[in-house]
Amino acid sequence: MSDLDLRIADSGLAAGAAKLTEDLVADKVASRIAAKDATLWGPDAESEAGKRLDWVDLATTSRPLVAEVTALRERLNAAGVHRVVLAGMGGSSLAPEVICRTEVRPLTVLDTTDPGQVEDALAGDLAATVLVVSSKSGSTVETDSHYRIFTRAFREAGLDPAGHIVVVTDPGSPLQARAEEAGLTVINADPGVGGRYSALTAFGLVPAGLAGADIGGLLDDASAAAEVLGRDAAENPGLVLGAALAARHAAGAEKVVFADTGSGIVGFGDWAEQLIAESTGKQGVGLLPVVVESATAPGFADAGPDATPVALGTDTSGALLSSSGPLGGMFLLWEYATVVAGRLIGINPFDQPDVEAAKAAARALLDAPPDAGGDAPAFTEGAIEVYAGDWLPAGKPETVAGAIGALLAAAPDRGYLAVQAYLDRIADASVAVLRGELARASGLQTTFGWGPRFLHSTGQYHKGGHQNGVYLQLTGSVRSDLTVPDRPYALAGLQRAQALGDANVLAEHGRPVLRLNLTDREAGLVQLATAIAAV
Repeated sequence: MSDLDLRIADSGLAAGAAKLTEDLVADKVASRIAAKDATLWGPDAESEAGKRLDWVDLATTSRPLVAEVTALRERLNAAGVHRVVLAGMGGSSLAPEVICRTEVRPLTVLDTTDPGQVEDALAGDLAATVLVVSSKSGSTVETDSHYRIFTRAFREAGLDPAGHIVVVTDPGSPLQARAEEAGLTVINADPGVGGRYSALTAFGLVPAGLAGADIGGLLDDASAAAEVLGRDAAENPGLVLGAALAARHAAGAEKVVFADTGSGIVGFGDWAEQLIAESTGKQGVGLLPVVVESATAPGFADAGPDATPVALGTDTSGALLSSSGPLGGMFLLWEYATVVAGRLIGINPFDQPDVEAAKAAARALLDAPPDAGGDAPAFTEGAIEVYAGDWLPAGKPETVAGAIGALLAAAPDRGYLAVQAYLDRIADASVAVLRGELARASGLQTTFGWGPRFLHSTGQYHKGGHQNGVYLQLTGSVRSDLTVPDRPYALAGLQRAQALGDANVLAEHGRPVLRLNLTDREAGLVQLATAIAAV
């Protein structure tokens, strides 16, 4: 029996969701999802959906991985290898990070191009390290860079990479061919599962299992949830949750604000952020997840009509919706709810048509970097260089506070602010507190994302969803850089190209982007906090 719990605090929303759920039950939507019916999202989506529905029975099909990963972990531990570093982006890293943080298992996650953060991972005991290289396509540029850098480091330390690298990828990917040629351990994932639905595939289970997480128990919980979620019943929580999200979207509440209220799961909102944003944010519609610090944080406690506060946990105070349960079940619940909401909103929840644009722009900038004169700041104040486009009003502000104020003023009614930090997620972690300060100052729903991680998550929504966002990019000078073996760039250049490339694509969509470059990160962050307080 599943331990999933879903509650709707608002009677009007409960009634609206119940009506939509009636129709979903009559159409046998739950059982058709469980049966992998690719016709549920219309003829235009059928081809893609037909290749992306294996996630519904992963609780069964992933079971052989438990023994395989356990045996691999024992072999590695016997050789003195017990420190797990995961190189992966988006769906290849978010789920295992949640699993390990929840079970308090050590896992170092590299979902960054910041050289300082990668150097920090390299500074650990390499002889005791296994690098899990996870990429569905086998060509993810960030992950490829980490793979090359760590391979060099292992060799320079006199270590055979074959004893320290495990590759997780789809069958037949270019990464698989390279890894097998190098004699590395390769574990294939199910190619019939999209990245953001891959929590219970090898992408989620291999790194988490190597770190010591109970992946068998995770699948047990998912199996119990699958029995409930596949039923055509009015009380099916996946149908009700999907219906409630779609009903709120139809009423103009396109943001979904997550606060943890005692779920026992650490970081679940970050995982759900990618699932929901990338699945629904397209064709000018969709649901924008906003992950906040607590139920008293700006954006949740004071959510307006454009947002739906969702509590992760049993304490539902201030929330319209709440959900709780074991992690394996919660993964599956939100996956069902997302594809149900997609059907009701009228989009294909399995494609990501706007993700490639930012990647292409970054590649173009790597091939032909702009010269210094073509990328000059509008002005510099202290340790912050200010870059902006022609969206700034006449008589451009000459202070950082003024530029931020101008960006906030450019947001439309019921718009949102996205803070994008292309910085070190460890050394510069304090920047995340600015999300709440900016939300309080602006009155806007405000997201915070680490770059380039968010490009594999909310990046799809930014370009494909509701076009009412304004964007604050934070970049920083680096003290030292890391070259990428056999590539014509170093990490700092890649990081810069990713930031500028995404900014260019957003500008092409007519969205205001303000980039603040910290010439001294420590001093710049202090100055930035002061400027925000003055807005």
